[in-house]
Amino acid sequence: MRFRPLYLTLALLTLVGLTVAAGASARGRPAPQRPNIVFVLTDDLDWSLVQYMPHVQRLQAEGTTFTNYVVTDSLCCPSRASIFTGCYPHNTGIFTNGPDGGFALFHARGEESDTFAVRLHDSGYRTALMGKYLNGYAAQRRVDGKGRYVPPGWSEWDVAGNGYPEFDYNLNENGRVVHYGSRPRAYLTDVIARKGSAFVHRAAVAGKPFFLEVSTFAPHSPYTPAPRDAADFPGLRAPRTPAFNEANVSDKPPWLRDHALLNPGQIDYIDGVHRARAQAVEAVDDLLARLEQQLQRDGVADNTYIFFSSDNGYHLGDHRLMPGKLTAFETDIRVPLVVAGPGVRVGQEVARVAENVDLYPTFVRLGRAGTSPLVDGKSLLPLLRGDAVPNWRDAALVEHHGPDWAAAAGPDAAAPGSGNPSTYEALRLPHSIYVEYANGTREYYDLESDPYELTNTYPRLSAEQVAPLHSRLATLERCRGVASCHEAARR
Repeated sequence: MRFRPLYLTLALLTLVGLTVAAGASARGRPAPQRPNIVFVLTDDLDWSLVQYMPHVQRLQAEGTTFTNYVVTDSLCCPSRASIFTGCYPHNTGIFTNGPDGGFALFHARGEESDTFAVRLHDSGYRTALMGKYLNGYAAQRRVDGKGRYVPPGWSEWDVAGNGYPEFDYNLNENGRVVHYGSRPRAYLTDVIARKGSAFVHRAAVAGKPFFLEVSTFAPHSPYTPAPRDAADFPGLRAPRTPAFNEANVSDKPPWLRDHALLNPGQIDYIDGVHRARAQAVEAVDDLLARLEQQLQRDGVADNTYIFFSSDNGYHLGDHRLMPGKLTAFETDIRVPLVVAGPGVRVGQEVARVAENVDLYPTFVRLGRAGTSPLVDGKSLLPLLRGDAVPNWRDAALVEHHGPDWAAAAGPDAAAPGSGNPSTYEALRLPHSIYVEYANGTREYYDLESDPYELTNTYPRLSAEQVAPLHSRLATLERCRGVASCHEAARR
């Protein structure tokens, strides 16, 4: 018995030693590296332009394409606000590019305090935004009496204000304003391609997980291509779909019904716009290729997700409309979303209804960064990996506020030519779309039998068919947070 204390002491020391050794062994194994994320976001890019982007097509072959991915509003700032926050416009309060929208209101409402960038940055990611931020942001602007403004959540910030011409712009480079001129090397899409590649390299060398958003101004008007591409596609015409210069618009809402047929001069202009847009996206495609090559050179490609998308679509001659957006037609609200990366199914398409509010929860889930309960979207990862998702939504909400002049001129007033409808809410279903205008006008299109939305069949719907559509739309218009929004979007 007198040997028992010594025995216990030796046993305890042995146990401690084994525990320490086990802990040291566990520490010796590197923890699973969180993945990198590269997000290429274009401006006004519609599906018709993907055919001119071979690297995007290759990304489709290597990853998954969402064929029913729509935006919350077919306008730049509301859509980008939804991407940053994961929330619908009725929750962000951003409905236009201004005054009930834009950078100033987004900042004043404190929306910048809980973007996906803040979540990822605070969890240890190196984050970078390059190119375009929100409409109304000026590279040289001072906010709250401080220096050149950089929002929270970004480790690197290389952002322009008015970068649409692609030349002669200012870039806020981490608080220092740098002017770029008119030489070919100053072409903005190429500048952010170079800066994006350099950021990838620095982060890879440091061994830190990174998030990079490269947000191009292309192919937004004035549709400026890179000088090397300015002579491409001679004679190219805009797609002549059945909706092009639609013969009969008598079934359309009043804001569109009085549009005259496009004349030859207008059609020539539309063809020129389409050709310039096709030329402009060639540099975007080069940007994607350059980033992919850098990921390969730095040995991080296998642990990197690449997302390619657009903030909204664009119409060119459809339904007699001059070039523009803002409508609830498929050309404007349904945009590309292509994703490739670890565990993502190769060469697959996903037809489930997805929306830009889903990007925030997808990014933060990949980065294991946590998410706000007020986010309206849901992570796309199960769909990317091919998991069974029986309770996924089958409806997306689209919201649009008409401009001030529409209220003054009457609820059905329309912007000349390009189409800027009065305020509406829309319910985008897997095979149809239902639209309610604030003035009581309604639209319904069966996208299976009428993919070009030539015939508004709302007058043919019975009261029993309309009631559940109206009820779901009304519920979605009031939802807040993924629990209520996702439930409202399910059948």
